[in-house]
Amino acid sequence: MSQMASKLLSRYPWATFPFIVSAPMRVMSGPALAVAVSRAGGLGFIGPGVKTQDTAGDLEEASKLINKTRISSSLRNAFPSTDSLLPVGIGFQVWADDVNVAVANIEKFKPCAAWLYAPRKGPEELEDWSRRIRRAFPETQIWIQIGTLGEAKQFLKSSEKDRPDVVVVQGAESGGHGRAKDGMGLMSLFPEVADAMAGSQIPLLAAGGIADGRGVAAALCLGASGAVMGTRFLATNEARINRGYQNEILRASDGAVSTTRTLLYNHLRGTYGWPAEYSPRTIINKSYIEQQAGVPFEELKTRHDEALKLGDSGWGPEGRLATYAGASVGLIREVRDAGEIVREVRKKALEKIRSLNKDAEEADVDVTI
Repeated sequence: MSQMASKLLSRYPWATFPFIVSAPMRVMSGPALAVAVSRAGGLGFIGPGVKTQDTAGDLEEASKLINKTRISSSLRNAFPSTDSLLPVGIGFQVWADDVNVAVANIEKFKPCAAWLYAPRKGPEELEDWSRRIRRAFPETQIWIQIGTLGEAKQFLKSSEKDRPDVVVVQGAESGGHGRAKDGMGLMSLFPEVADAMAGSQIPLLAAGGIADGRGVAAALCLGASGAVMGTRFLATNEARINRGYQNEILRASDGAVSTTRTLLYNHLRGTYGWPAEYSPRTIINKSYIEQQAGVPFEELKTRHDEALKLGDSGWGPEGRLATYAGASVGLIREVRDAGEIVREVRKKALEKIRSLNKDAEEADVDVTI
């Protein structure tokens, strides 16, 4: 384990190596999912709600689930009762969320980390959020997600007190809202960001296209202190997700062909206002195909709203509803408990690392991670 990875894990004493994190997917990453991931030795994040006010209910529910875990004799050691920190994180879309409400909820519930993403006004807005969170509750670690080298370089211009505690480097393979025009695959992006930030002492986590132990092992080889998965956790029993949506995650394959980045589904759902730098990746269905064929937006909107009335049938190749997902969909084939996924991914990652070490030993080369 690298010194940086060891330093990061020390901040989250229930977590184990390799450090696996569930991304704060809007609405779908609820308290049950976040707690299950943390309980399995990772770190689970609750995603932004429809309104910032919704985070209070989610954090309160997470607190109740954590307390139940602490009471259980078989799970008591997972989260020590002496720790005042809530062992889950909370995510915010900075451009849309209310900083006053967010800070008040962090001060009240004391989550161990706050994940900030997508400012409208650039790095200054992230610094403002960070300062306010730290004043309210200094123990909450500030995580900031980026998708370009330029964003990483901006951190280096900030004073050390305004820098994040953790940076999540998201590759273009990611689902949800990634970089619209200047994204890059994780394999090239991460090493360049890591080189630029080498002297900062800020741990870097890898995100985008990671869905199994092989991806986690690859992230560690790139120098990451841990790995973030989003789409993989949509196919869990704890995710807040419609069955039709979840079935699409299992059905889709060949993410290069079956997914695309487009604002169409945002607009069909009535979502406007995202900063121009961002666009979501989604599984393609009839709405997108018909848009490309020239069907006017008004007609697409009418057909979309009719599909909303169909329940789970509104998703699928013949469906029309938004199915935000990453390019890793072809690696996801079954719905499982989140804790099982964390444990299996960790096991497979360690097996892959040991295999690499064995190969290196036979070649008389040291590749210790």
